[in-house]
Amino acid sequence: MKIMESEFILIEKGRTRGTIHDFPDFDANQDAETLHKAMKGFGTDEDVILDLLTQRSNAQRQQIIRGYKTVVGKDLVDDLKSELSGKFESLIVALMLPPDHYDAKELHDALKGAGTSEDVLIEILASRRNAQIRQIVAAYKEDFESDLEEDITSDTSGYFQRVLVSLVQGNRDDAEADRSQAEEDAKALYEAGENAWGTDEEKFIAILCSRSIPHLLAVFDEYRKINDIDLEDSIASECSGNLQSVMLAIVKCVKNIPAYFAEKLYNAMKGAGTDDNTLMRIMVSRSEIDLVDIKAAYKANYNESLHSTIVGDTSGDYKDALVKICAGDD
Repeated sequence: MKIMESEFILIEKGRTRGTIHDFPDFDANQDAETLHKAMKGFGTDEDVILDLLTQRSNAQRQQIIRGYKTVVGKDLVDDLKSELSGKFESLIVALMLPPDHYDAKELHDALKGAGTSEDVLIEILASRRNAQIRQIVAAYKEDFESDLEEDITSDTSGYFQRVLVSLVQGNRDDAEADRSQAEEDAKALYEAGENAWGTDEEKFIAILCSRSIPHLLAVFDEYRKINDIDLEDSIASECSGNLQSVMLAIVKCVKNIPAYFAEKLYNAMKGAGTDDNTLMRIMVSRSEIDLVDIKAAYKANYNESLHSTIVGDTSGDYKDALVKICAGDD
């Protein structure tokens, strides 16, 4: 396996491949007035709302929220909630939240009430970089007056809990790859799994949750040399349930984040029914980061464009807004 800069590193260096960017000649107060006109009186012009908000960056949307309060004297998000409905409302409101607060909300929703949405915890915590994790933890505390780690601890258990708690620390090592250390880690993983009677889950957690991305890429390369199979195959045979899912997510995100999210989107829309929560969350959260590359991975891996899949699986204003975020059938 060729050692390359992963998407984690590209994002750290500020190289984003999103479909949404800062809108040129932006005027927050003018946009606020346009949105107000679209919602006042009888009926709502949903086309104006979706066209405008899907063509502004999140930072610009935050300025529009402030401009709306100044120009109209009301809360824009409250007005949007009162004028819109269903999945379209949920999508538009999601666009209005700052990224760290949106992730915090999704994590809180996954943890609150009866049952836990483990897939949401895995997706967000395995795919966010250190700085993002720390921002999410702070936003969670601010919005819900609760500690994310404590909530995870109270809602999960076992090795799965330990992986999530480790990820929440946001302290993954940022060192460059060390080939000799990578060889040692690869051997340790082999001895902890394929070459052991049973599985030393603690060793897998210690290495996968603490090493830097470049280092882990080197570890994966060395592991294949030792065992002649990918680490994912070993995890699939050595672990099960939520632990297997989170370990596989970590490895996939280290190797290729766009491919990971393309797979998530494919699974959200394949077969009967659509997992709209996952579809919405990925389209919103990756729209300014790497959605261009996710689209390319989707097309390459599933022989269909993300755009055409969305068109076939959704409808109405919800579909139109998702198509705008997708930004082209390529």
